[in-house]
Order: sequence, then structure tokens, then C-alpha cells
Amino acid sequence: MAKELKFVMLLDCYGDLLTEHQKNIMELYYCEDLSLAEIGNPLGITRQAVRDIIKRTENILLNYEEKLRFAERLEKMRECFGKILETAGHIENENLKNIIINEVNTGIDLL
Repeated sequence: MAKELKFVMLLDCYGDLLTEHQKNIMELYYCEDLSLAEIGNPLGITRQAVRDIIKRTENILLNYEEKLRFAERLEKMRECFGKILETAGHIENENLKNIIINEVNTGIDLL
């Protein structure tokens, strides 16, 4: 998994455990793809301060994932749902196929 995607996923899983400041900076950097200067200028902090916050917050997110493994399990669940949908596509009974697809989609939405 690409580093950027990994941190977007970790931010999605554990973002609410961060301070608003940490979460805001991480979202601007990873989700909005802003540069360090673009993040720091409106906040009145230096590029180096933004970088330090990002690095510290990355370590916090990695520590959460190391202990909880929520993002890893979430990804495995998505893979399982994908395999079930693929397999359901081969079912000839349209009613049964639609029931399975609807239930899997409900499960995916809950993730």
C-alpha cells in the first residue's frame, strides 16, 4: 500500500483520536494534498513546524494501528466482501444473487 494511502486510511480509522489541530493538518496534507507552506501560512506556523506535527502524528497513527490493527482488519473485510460479490455474480438464481449482493453492499456501507 502506498504511504499516502496508508495514512489516509489510518486517519480515517483513528482521526477522531487525534487533537483537532493534528487531524486538521493531516487532512490538509494527505487528503487535500497541500504543501507544508500552504498549510503553515494560514495557521501562522513554519513549514518545519507543520512537518514536525505531521511526523509526530504519523507515529501516533502507526502506534494506534500497531496496537489495534483496525485498519488492517478493515482492509481484509473489504477484500472478503469483494470476493463474495465476485462469487455472487456467478449465481444463476437472480433472487438469491440479488439478496447476497444487497447484504454485502449493506455490510460494505457499514464499514
